[in-house]
Amino acid sequence: MSKKTPFIPEYDGPKTLIVGVKAPYNKTINTESYFDEFRNLVKTNRDTYDTEVFFNLRSIDAGFFFTKGKLEELKELCEKEKFDEIIISEPLSSKQERNLKELFNTNRIFDRTSLILDIFEKSAKTAAGKLQVEIAKLKHDKSRLAGKGIFLEQQRGGIGIKGGIGETLKERQRRIIDNEIRNLKKQLEKFHQARETQRKRRISTRIPQVCLIGYTNAGKSTILNALTKADVLAEDKLFATLDTTTRKLWVNSENRGVISDTVGFIQLLPHHLVDAFKSTLSELEYADLLLHIVDISDPNWESQIKVVNDILGDLDIKKDMLYVFNKADKVSSLEKLQDKLEKYQPHVIVSAVEKNGLKPLQSFLYNWKPLT
Repeated sequence: MSKKTPFIPEYDGPKTLIVGVKAPYNKTINTESYFDEFRNLVKTNRDTYDTEVFFNLRSIDAGFFFTKGKLEELKELCEKEKFDEIIISEPLSSKQERNLKELFNTNRIFDRTSLILDIFEKSAKTAAGKLQVEIAKLKHDKSRLAGKGIFLEQQRGGIGIKGGIGETLKERQRRIIDNEIRNLKKQLEKFHQARETQRKRRISTRIPQVCLIGYTNAGKSTILNALTKADVLAEDKLFATLDTTTRKLWVNSENRGVISDTVGFIQLLPHHLVDAFKSTLSELEYADLLLHIVDISDPNWESQIKVVNDILGDLDIKKDMLYVFNKADKVSSLEKLQDKLEKYQPHVIVSAVEKNGLKPLQSFLYNWKPLT
């Protein structure tokens, strides 16, 4: 187990430990890249933290997630440092979360799902985006009701002279959450109908539609800005874009249709989020072409391609696709990658930040004709 304490000047927030884990179910090739991604998730959400610990885990304990040896090491560290909160890179069950909170004597345990939900909540800008995040949060809260046992003991009903057995507190809370989710979905449906009207208009006029997809922080928004002469937020942060943005597509000063950006994907993306954003991702169903943006400078770029393609498969999206290998300016030797790149066809290699760096993509789009 490796431990590091970052230098943080004048930091007066909650004392925070982050725990990065390479779990046995994680097939990531480059572990350090996976840990860097976790660090970036934490920094995207809160900017900083106090102490970080990273290690590989050979098996998962049903009650505490960590095996006995690692659990003792972490407990010893927590007793010494007395952290206010602990952020763990992996998703936890409600039982694991509750047990760890008690064992480590900390105010809060954040797992991967809670962390990503927090980021989504802060990143959502439009009303539709906020509704989708709220639905995902409620679904997550509902899942945490399971297994709370005596904490949600049964209440008595108030009907009749003797007072029959009422619903359990767990059942009542689940019913309240279900009602809130239904109400939010009704509100979201209004935005969905408005989007459907716009789509039908584009379809009736036969306007070609291109959609950007890809792993989070692959450079989709930067490419969108370059191709549309727009000014969409393009930050070096995970999930900087949540809400679908559609703009006119310009190639060589000619309008070639419309192009839409979509939320970035990430491995172990909570299924609550995928479900909540299905109305946004339904934009992909109407696309004539998908531009799969890939950060070729990331050591795990092939794993990231698989994550995106697996999610597309789960959504049953089957469309013509161009792999766009971005950030070529950060790669020392593209020649060494040629054999791997050949597996992904068709593809172009670009750099969204260099002058003329998007020419291969622009040339493809200029000559591309959608199937009618």
